[in-house]
Amino acid sequence: MKLGKIAMVAAASAVVGGILLAERKKPLREAKTPAIPRNIRNAAMGAGCAVIVAAVEEPLTQMIAAKNLEKGRGLAQKLPRPLRLVGGIAAMDYGFYWWHVATHKVPFLWRFHRVHHIDPDMDASTAVRFHPLDMFVSLPWRLVQVRVSGVSPKALRWWRNFFNFSILFHHSNMRLPGQTDDLLARAFTTPKMHGIHHSSIKTERDSNYTSGLSFWDRLHGTFRDEIPQDEVDIGVYDPLASKDVPLDRALGAPFRDTHKQQA
Repeated sequence: MKLGKIAMVAAASAVVGGILLAERKKPLREAKTPAIPRNIRNAAMGAGCAVIVAAVEEPLTQMIAAKNLEKGRGLAQKLPRPLRLVGGIAAMDYGFYWWHVATHKVPFLWRFHRVHHIDPDMDASTAVRFHPLDMFVSLPWRLVQVRVSGVSPKALRWWRNFFNFSILFHHSNMRLPGQTDDLLARAFTTPKMHGIHHSSIKTERDSNYTSGLSFWDRLHGTFRDEIPQDEVDIGVYDPLASKDVPLDRALGAPFRDTHKQQA
C-alpha cells in the first residue's frame, strides 16, 4: 500500500474513532436500548451491503464514469473544467436527494428502506444499517445517476468518500458544541437535522432527506430544524416495527405484509 493511501486510511480511521468517541461522551439524545448488541447487528448488515457495493455497484459506476470522461457526456462534463469536480459531486448529491425521497414515497422502496428506520435508536452504527438487497434495488437509479450527472471517475470517488463521511456524521448521536450544529446545517446535513428525519412521526420523518448538502432540502421546502431533539422519538410507528428490529426479522421484513407497515 502506498504511503498516501496509508495516510488516508489512518486519517479516516481517526475521524471514525473520533465520532464514535464523541457520541458516547456527549450524546445528542438519550438511548432507549443498549448499544450492544444493537451496534453488532447494524455492523453485520452494513458488512453485507459493503460486499455488494464493492462487488457490483462500484465496478459498474466506475465504468460509466470513465465513459463520461472519455465522451464528455453528462451535466458535469458540460461545465468549465475547473468546476467539473465540484459540479459532479453536487449533481450526485442532488440525485441521491431524489432517491431518498422516493424510498419514502414509493411503497415497494419503503419496504427495504424501512429496515433502516426501525432502529429504535440512532447513532453512527445506524448509518450502515440497510437491507443488503437495498443495494440491488437502488442500483438502476445509481447507474442512471452517474450517467446523467456526468461525474468522472475521480469525482465519483470523491463523492463516495464525501457521502460515506456525511452519513456517518449525521447519523451519529453526537452533540456538537454551542451553535455548531445550526451553523453547519446552513450547508450540510447534521445530527440534529437527521434526528428529525428518523422521527417515528411521519410528518417529521418527511423532511431533511438530503444526505450531504442541506441546500436541496431548503430548495424543495423539506428542511426542518424547529423540533428539539429531546422531543424526537426515533424509530417507526407500525405494528411490526419492534418485532422487525433483530437481524433475522429485519432481513425478512421487506417480504412480509406491508399493509401493517406505514411509510
